[in-house]
Amino acid sequence: MTKKKAGRPAMPKPDLSPFIESFLDMITTERGAALNTRQAYWRDLADVSLFFKNNNIKIENASTDNIQAYMKELGSRINVKGDHRGKIAVRTLARRLSAMRQFYQYLISEGKRADDPTTNIETPKQERVLPKTLTEEEVNHLISTAAEKGNASSKRLVCLLELIYAAGLRVSELVGLPMSAIGENKEFLMIDGKSGRERMVPLSKPAQDALNAYLEARSERLERDDTLKGNKWIFPSKTSDSGHLTRQRFAQLLRDLAKDAGVEKGKVSPHILRHAFATHLLNNGADLRSVQKMLGHADIATTQIYTHILNDGVKASIEAKHPLSKKAASDK
Repeated sequence: MTKKKAGRPAMPKPDLSPFIESFLDMITTERGAALNTRQAYWRDLADVSLFFKNNNIKIENASTDNIQAYMKELGSRINVKGDHRGKIAVRTLARRLSAMRQFYQYLISEGKRADDPTTNIETPKQERVLPKTLTEEEVNHLISTAAEKGNASSKRLVCLLELIYAAGLRVSELVGLPMSAIGENKEFLMIDGKSGRERMVPLSKPAQDALNAYLEARSERLERDDTLKGNKWIFPSKTSDSGHLTRQRFAQLLRDLAKDAGVEKGKVSPHILRHAFATHLLNNGADLRSVQKMLGHADIATTQIYTHILNDGVKASIEAKHPLSKKAASDK
């Protein structure tokens, strides 16, 4: 008997409006949206389309009343904690409304519609959720635990940990790193981030050492395995369609590592390691603008959430030294 895979339940595939397909093509080609972003929009708009289809309504023709009915139905499934199957979180409701707003604005820009039916619908209020993080000691313990076996798999995991922690990479950026991203003397990485925004991130000495050790093991593996010959990815895989390590596999490796290291369940994930990178940099005196650039945030307001989990001394230092804080004080 085939074991059913865990994860997101499969969504029925509706016959989507051709306008949705053209909208998705637009955000990909004109805005440079990543595949993951496109798929997220597809899921949101597909859910809306299914609701409207069941009510004999085409999404492109929906009225404000139609959308309010959808939001009401979706709201009936709200789960504030977001931790029960079959339930949704408030942020999902807000994201669905955002997707619809962008879709209808696209229709207006294309002359397919004269009005935006979402204009008078309020965005659901969300409580600020502070990012989870790890202490410096916990990160060091994870890395040392990963290094214990000393084999090729161990070297790969150490390298993954060092790179995501040293450079604050998004998990999709990490697993999809091509060999061409490695800078001169392995002192930095060139990251092709969201919306085509390229950035250069420096690598710490431990990260450089981990990369060197792993690349040696990688070369030996490629020499032994003809199916991997010519693979362009830093973390190649012969079982994934992309040709490189998947986000899901890396997340699984981290869960196993957390168990081995005795770190609290649910406290270790690729995104939490990215949070740890930002928090630890700021705690050690890094400038908020520099952290923003390394994280690849388009808006510094996104980076500022990390200041809410810093100690009072560091907060005061950032407020005193950061140019935006000085400007805000002078405007009062």
